[in-house]
Amino acid sequence: MFLASFLIGLREGLEAALIVGILVAYVRKRGRDDVLARVWWGVGVAIALSVILGAVFTFGAYGLSFEAQEIIGGTMSLIAVAMVTWMVFWMMRTGHRMKSELESSAASALAIGGGWTIAWIAFLSVGREGLETTLMLWGWALQPEALIGALVGILAAAALGYVVYRGMVRINLGTFFSLTGAFLIIVAAGILAYGIHDLQEAAVLPGPFSGLPITPTDARTGEVLVGLTGGPFWMAAYPFGWAFDLTGTIDPTGLWATLAKGTIGFTPQMSWLEVTAWAIYLIVVLPKFFRRARANRVASQAARTSAAQKAADAAASLPESARPNSVEAAPLSVVPERTAS
Repeated sequence: MFLASFLIGLREGLEAALIVGILVAYVRKRGRDDVLARVWWGVGVAIALSVILGAVFTFGAYGLSFEAQEIIGGTMSLIAVAMVTWMVFWMMRTGHRMKSELESSAASALAIGGGWTIAWIAFLSVGREGLETTLMLWGWALQPEALIGALVGILAAAALGYVVYRGMVRINLGTFFSLTGAFLIIVAAGILAYGIHDLQEAAVLPGPFSGLPITPTDARTGEVLVGLTGGPFWMAAYPFGWAFDLTGTIDPTGLWATLAKGTIGFTPQMSWLEVTAWAIYLIVVLPKFFRRARANRVASQAARTSAAQKAADAAASLPESARPNSVEAAPLSVVPERTAS
């Protein structure tokens, strides 16, 4: 749980830190240090709103019935899955244009004159990352290790964003967002399964908690059927029974169960509907993600090759006396990799 929440906090926090860094650098480049305070106001309000929403989502449901809490929890989980999936593919599609688009928005805001429009840009950009983080971590909100992991990840992201902004460290953002994007898709599959479990407990979706005649049960014992071969015929437990029940051998609160829940989304007891949704999501989304990542790598390599060729052509067009005398003296052309490969 700590690792999963740490990586979520690190990725979302780094995105927010990069956005803030781009805005601050552009404002300073334009000599408008007078609006920096307003940028930080926008960032601060976005962070405060994310914390307040997290508190409302977490503690506001305590006065509701169990069914209402489960309905809210399941619905929030499904919204989180939709937002995470959209965000991952949006970042892959437009991440390489993020800097230019933010600078264009900042230029328009500065042209207006007041500077509060830039504060609004900072608020919306950072607030979006904060809302995504809140939704993804909502199901783990009362688990100390998850909260600590998220906080450490956000602090690490802030520190990393600062050293990148200062030029003290350079990281391959394309590789970073590709790796964390694949991880977030796996986490989202687990959140999807978790949300379906909540909705089944609330009887919104059919499953092991629905009772007869929906829930497949053993005619003699009345227990919910489990697995592939449980019951009078093969797959009798599908789709509204238990896919597996390992609670007798694996402690649901133990280390391995917690690690599996926080990484791949599996718990010792899962319904067939949970497992089916988990598998379908990964089968559909992961191949699309890898195809997009491969296409971005090809485009990045082509851009670097094109830039190198242009530099070579420019050098060849120079008079003989102006050409570099050695390889060491030749100028180094570096084309940054796309930030969402």
